[in-house]
Amino acid sequence: MILVTGGTGLVGTHLLYDLCKSGEKVRVLKRNNSNVSNVKKVFSYYTSEPEKLLSNIEWYDADLLDIYSLLEAMEGIDKIYHCAAMVSFESAHQTEMMRTNIEGTANMVNAALEKGIKKFCHVSSIATLGRAEHGGLTDESTLWKSSPENSNYSISKYGAEREVWRASEEGLNVVIVNPSLIVGPGNWQQSSSNMFSKAYKGILFYSSGLNGFVDVRDVSTLMIRLMNSNIVNQRFIINAENASFKHFFELIHSGFSKSHPSVKAGKFLSGFAWRMEKLRSILSGSTPLITKETARSAHRISRFSNKKIGTTFPDFKFIALDKSIKDTCELYLKDVKVGKI
Repeated sequence: MILVTGGTGLVGTHLLYDLCKSGEKVRVLKRNNSNVSNVKKVFSYYTSEPEKLLSNIEWYDADLLDIYSLLEAMEGIDKIYHCAAMVSFESAHQTEMMRTNIEGTANMVNAALEKGIKKFCHVSSIATLGRAEHGGLTDESTLWKSSPENSNYSISKYGAEREVWRASEEGLNVVIVNPSLIVGPGNWQQSSSNMFSKAYKGILFYSSGLNGFVDVRDVSTLMIRLMNSNIVNQRFIINAENASFKHFFELIHSGFSKSHPSVKAGKFLSGFAWRMEKLRSILSGSTPLITKETARSAHRISRFSNKKIGTTFPDFKFIALDKSIKDTCELYLKDVKVGKI
């Protein structure tokens, strides 16, 4: 049997769909107050019979910070996909995020070692990698460097990776995937899916940054292929292509038949924007739409290599960014039409 954490997130819901579609029985960890409706919603994007596939899922209440609940959840489990993580770029969430991502991952791998789990897939991020110099391609060998520009999120994911590598030294068979910015449908108010909600309302500004992008369906497919292979104790960048944020948002706006962003936001304007947004969020008690960390990352130039995963699976073809965005826009518009947004 397979265990999945983070099953209600963007990657987790698509992974569950692919696993259930192939007939796998899956146990999914959740907290007592978790809303699992997003899983059925994502399943319904790809099948007319979501309930049939959902019957392959066994929901299990557990907490990443409670190792005893994790040990119980791993009874009868052979493989684990660890997708759960807290993503935040707000300084107020730093302590909670560090605990969830680092201590939670440490608990997962420690419990997996004790239970003799055969293989463990950890969903990390390109945020844990260093950046190649002189505009070159970052690959799996590019070393992390401590820097004041590293976000709290990247620090927490780097710490989580260290726990996984430590467990591999202690005998756990692991594989780590480092996806770039993931594109796909899900909870339109969370994660990268939220960018489609913002673009649908219209975004006036664009930044000078460049980043890697990948379809969530490709991430899920490659995770499963890696777990079903004999590959262990390696990491893989999962990146379809590199593109500017300007091009990325132009594609989304085109998908919604809306005008493209037309005003370039330089570092000064971005700095002013996040400060004003912070003030607005304090006064209103709401979550800031722009933070110091997201404003900074919007101007960073980062390119990522997918050579290793391409060499490992030479038959695999990534979904092109324009198709990924087109498909996601169509699903967003469908949800708008039926009143789900």
